[in-house]
Amino acid sequence: MATSTAMAADPIACDPQHYTVEFENEKVRVLRIKYGPHEKSPMHSHPALVGIFLTPHHSRHILANGEVLDMQGKAGEVMYLDSVQHAPENMSDDPFEVIAVELKS
Repeated sequence: MATSTAMAADPIACDPQHYTVEFENEKVRVLRIKYGPHEKSPMHSHPALVGIFLTPHHSRHILANGEVLDMQGKAGEVMYLDSVQHAPENMSDDPFEVIAVELKS
């Protein structure tokens, strides 16, 4: 995903329906992210993170610059993502869940 210099709102503050903190210390913050079918989030930002997908997923991400990225994957997939400012949407008829390990500098 693309990086952005201007950071938007923290997902915990702007979208607690979908984001919860599972663990946090001075090095990482671990988020549990759950979306129902076709649910969306407002624009928010994340630092660099590792995502562990607990379910299959198909999502669309509108980036701060207007670029649109579609992502799909399987349960068990692990990926690294650079810092991002985005508004995600679950494009599936099924819920999805992911653990995001945000890296602190």
